[in-house]
Amino acid sequence: MTGTDTLTSLQKGTITGLLLAGCFVGSLASSPMCEAISRKWGILVASYVFMVGAALQTATVNYASMVIGRAIAGLGVGGLSMLVPLYISELSPKHIRGRLIGLQQFTITVGLMVSFWIGAGTTLHFSDNRTFRIPLGFQIFPALVLACGIFFLPYSPRWLASKGRFSDCLHVLAYLRANGNENDPFVLAEFEEIRRVIDLEKSQANSSYTDLFKGSARRRVILGMGIQMFQQFSGINSIMYYAPTMFRQAGISQQNAALLACGVSGVVNVLATIPGILLLDTLGRRKVLISGAVWMGSSMIVCGAIMAAYGRIEFDVALNEYVVDMSETVGASYVCIFMIYLFVAGFAASWGPCAWVYPSEIYPLRIRSKGTSLSTAANWLMNFVISEVVPVMLARITWGTYIFFGCGCMIMAVCVFLFFPETKGRSLEVILKKESSPCLITFTV
Repeated sequence: MTGTDTLTSLQKGTITGLLLAGCFVGSLASSPMCEAISRKWGILVASYVFMVGAALQTATVNYASMVIGRAIAGLGVGGLSMLVPLYISELSPKHIRGRLIGLQQFTITVGLMVSFWIGAGTTLHFSDNRTFRIPLGFQIFPALVLACGIFFLPYSPRWLASKGRFSDCLHVLAYLRANGNENDPFVLAEFEEIRRVIDLEKSQANSSYTDLFKGSARRRVILGMGIQMFQQFSGINSIMYYAPTMFRQAGISQQNAALLACGVSGVVNVLATIPGILLLDTLGRRKVLISGAVWMGSSMIVCGAIMAAYGRIEFDVALNEYVVDMSETVGASYVCIFMIYLFVAGFAASWGPCAWVYPSEIYPLRIRSKGTSLSTAANWLMNFVISEVVPVMLARITWGTYIFFGCGCMIMAVCVFLFFPETKGRSLEVILKKESSPCLITFTV
């Protein structure tokens, strides 16, 4: 792509960074779009944008077209990561809302796993540019399925109500809840609740992003952005981005590190997400988040402690960084690997799905799209920061990186216990009322 056989570290960083930058911008830009043209058609636009970016990457002829394609694809990914959970939350009945939104995270984990094995397969069977064109081209197909399928899905009933289309709102609710029976008492009760909140919010409408940081809206934004930033602060993407390096530090050979790190971790990620989705609407968001943070923190601290106790830190002159040599302690190496797998499983069963569920629930309708877009943008911003910082941490403090993220997870557990109210089993219109909040911060709708 560049006229040379390899990319420099700066070029590799730019390819990764521009995707994340596009995600950040796309998540923010999706808010006014989905308010104007609906959540449904917003998803369609974001899907088309992503397909354009993916097509540019697949057909790339040079480095410039690749980074442009990455940036455009990032706009689509950012938009979809904000719009899809928002759309699902506004369609879902309250008793299974967590599971339905959590399915988004499950499909993400499946996509990560499939993408690795496609990449591994093309690398094994080809030695030309098909090794990257096939994996990049394959990502167009799920977006195409989404773009075609969205035509058969209804509008968000809450978006319809916000536009004064109450008859359409009732029709969609009846279609979703009672096989089209608009006289169903549960449908009518939900419709009246939505209408009551819409009428109330007409006198409280927030017209700009600055208004989100005033009054009770500010507290909700802090929680929404906080949980998304915490998700990245757990260190999960340091595992997904740099797992091969971590496995080599744990004593695994170069050849096996990528397979064990990405391939097996991908399978663990998918399987552990399933119980996480099921638990969201039984145990509740708070218990899942707290237990998951403790689980992840314990795994990282044990992993770092074993590396510190049994590993030998050496300075690699060729790489200009410190590395952990655990080749002489095979048993300790495998314990570290097991701890990393436990960490991935703990994330997949808790913060993976729940961090996307929670922000889509806590905002009132008048600020829901703006608040969700800010929360999602915070996730992508922290994602970028972590991706930039972790390589330096691994090179300078080696096993201390694991201790750092382990302690961060424990802090997350404490913050959720103190400040994050439960949202399980409550409609979007009554979430965060004072009497339903078991934490220190309370809200009124």
